[in-house]
Amino acid sequence: MDLDMYAEELLSSYETQKNKHKLDKPDAEMHEENVSCGDRITVFLKIENGRVKEASYEGDGCVISMGSANIFVEKLIGKSIDEIERMDKKAVIDAISLDPGPVRLHCATLSLKAVKEALFKYDNKPVDRLTKEL
Repeated sequence: MDLDMYAEELLSSYETQKNKHKLDKPDAEMHEENVSCGDRITVFLKIENGRVKEASYEGDGCVISMGSANIFVEKLIGKSIDEIERMDKKAVIDAISLDPGPVRLHCATLSLKAVKEALFKYDNKPVDRLTKEL
């Protein structure tokens, strides 16, 4: 696939946002904002046996932040908490199949930061350095 096709998939994800809704009684949730551009997201996770059973989000922002969130939360289903807590920027880039570049990377990783913070809180762990830097 060429870069334009990946960009089209991200735009399509943004337009549909099928994972944009609040889960009833989530086990973990976290709100995060990108103060430099105004993107906002709240993620909701249901956890069963140490794995993400359901994931969704609410928020508003640019095509990259919301399109990435829509794709990324879906990729979390079935993953272990430990696996997600170790994820880095590359996990989002791989999920969306597009490198947004250094200027827009923070937009793309906003959902990752919120998810990881939610899981660290759920596990009663301090947020690690890599997550703080997202």
